[in-house]
This record gives sequence, structure tokens and C-alpha cells, in this order.
Amino acid sequence: MSSPAQDLGGTRLLMIDDDRKLCRLVADYLGPLGYRVTAAHTGPDGLEKATQQGDESPHAVILDLMLPGMDGFEVLRRIRAKSTVPVLMLTARGDETDRIVGLEVGADDYLPKTFSTRELLARLRAVLRRSTPGTAAVPGAPADEIVVGELRVNPGARSAVLGDEVLGLTPVEFDLLACLARARGRVKSREALLDEIRDRNYDVFDRSIDVHISSLRKKLRDDVKNPRYIRTLRSAGYMLAVDAGAE
Repeated sequence: MSSPAQDLGGTRLLMIDDDRKLCRLVADYLGPLGYRVTAAHTGPDGLEKATQQGDESPHAVILDLMLPGMDGFEVLRRIRAKSTVPVLMLTARGDETDRIVGLEVGADDYLPKTFSTRELLARLRAVLRRSTPGTAAVPGAPADEIVVGELRVNPGARSAVLGDEVLGLTPVEFDLLACLARARGRVKSREALLDEIRDRNYDVFDRSIDVHISSLRKKLRDDVKNPRYIRTLRSAGYMLAVDAGAE
């Protein structure tokens, strides 16, 4: 039986890091598992390669924080302006503030440079499997599609559509939205949301739930003071409103 990593054979991976030795080590480790690793050693070069279109566009990006020419946060902001490619932040700076900022900007997971290769592989596989490359809803609601106002969430196809717009969600954002959609009209505590996605190997912790929810609200064009979709119940958690979109 092939391993999950082998099932992803031919996966194009871009590593943006000025540590050339580390890039070679990662390439040597992941290459035999079916990953084709390309390296970029400056922020601008990494941004160009991460956002290129066509047959050479990456399936996932490993992004360092400290880069010459443009720091990792700015590279990530610019990637997110153009693409929903999964991004795994890789940095020597592992304190909570940096992790929160990285997640808020749009990282799918966060890994300090003191990682083991097995942990890197596990997290990489997780973000790849839950990415949504080019997925769009088709006319007519499939059996497993959840409809809330103008929002349509299809967990099976991993697609979310608001009106006629396909939402570009990160894997963590989609899983959180799907959890809320399945429980629409009922409150989900932060702990319950964490429990439902903990098997995804995401580096998600209590405070980061709020960050991802904030990002989701922006993509749903929710008014923070009077949200149509995701509502906050103080000291209780979050709820996807069943009357979303109603006047």
C-alpha cells in the first residue's frame, strides 16, 4: 500500500528561504516521497514563483519569515492578494505574537525551524489535502451542500460560494466554516471547534480561532458590529445564523 505522501506524487513545492543548506536538506528528504521542491532565496523571487500561473505553479509553499528583499509577512500578504495556495510558515521566531500575525495574514500552519522532518511532512500533507485548488460549485445544490442565505457550503467538494462568488478560503478557514455550517443555528464553543479540526494536524490553538473567524468574516463581507453570518455569543462561542441574509 502506498503512503499518503506517495499518493501526492508529483506535488510541486516551493520553499522560500535564504538558508540554502536547509532548502537542500528539505529537497533531499521530500524528493524520494514524490515532491518536486523548488527553492527561492529572496522575498521578491519567492513571491514571483509563488504567484506564477500554469503548469509550474506550486501546490504548496514553505515560507521563511526572515528574508532578504522582503520579509515573509509581506510576501504572504501579497501571495494572499492573488492566490489561496497553502502556505506553511517556517521560521526561527516561534513566539505566539509572530504565530498570530502569520495566521492573521493568511498562513495555513506555522512551524518553527527546530522541526523534525516527520513533523514537517505531516503538516505539509495536512495543508495539501485540505486545500481547494480550483474547486467551484456547480449549478444546482448537491445533496451534501449546506445553504444559509446566499452562502452555499459543500463539505464534500470543499467549496464555499457566496452569491455567485467562489470564496478563496484557506484550508483552516474552510474547515471552521464547514463546522459552523453543519451546526447552523447552534453555538459552537472554541473548544468544540478545536476538537473538530484537531485531527487535521493544523497548528491551531485557542486564540488563533478568533483570528481565523475574523478572516472568514472579511471574506463573507460581514459587518463586525452586525454580522449576517458568523455571530459571536460572548463567553459561549460562535454560531452561523440560520436567518443569514434575511432583511
